[in-house]
Amino acid sequence: MESHPQILGTGIDLVENARIAASIEKFGDRFLHRIFTEGEIAYCASMPNPVPHYAARFAAKEAVSKAFGTGIGKALGWREIEIVRAESGAPSAVLHAGGAELAVQRGVRQIFVSLTHTDAYAAASATIAG
Repeated sequence: MESHPQILGTGIDLVENARIAASIEKFGDRFLHRIFTEGEIAYCASMPNPVPHYAARFAAKEAVSKAFGTGIGKALGWREIEIVRAESGAPSAVLHAGGAELAVQRGVRQIFVSLTHTDAYAAASATIAG
């Protein structure tokens, strides 16, 4: 008998793009490399206006951490959550290091992510399933 995925948690986050732009302007690469992986930085930097893409990924990391019920911190760090794109363009989350261990402990088999952004805001939702 095939088991169906069970929803283990959901999360959502909304970010003002101006807040991310201000952090990039003030802290530059230090901010980018503290929050984002090399792959995320390369993708966002390739966009004509990278800020909404950074903001959407920031929101997605927050949403994933909320779905786990941990928030960003000791159990799940910024760079332990990587937002990647399938060839189709669909986003998903890949967990690294302690994030991957947490997923195994919680029985997480899949993470669903949805991103959206406008000129002013970026939002993301995440659902973890086991």
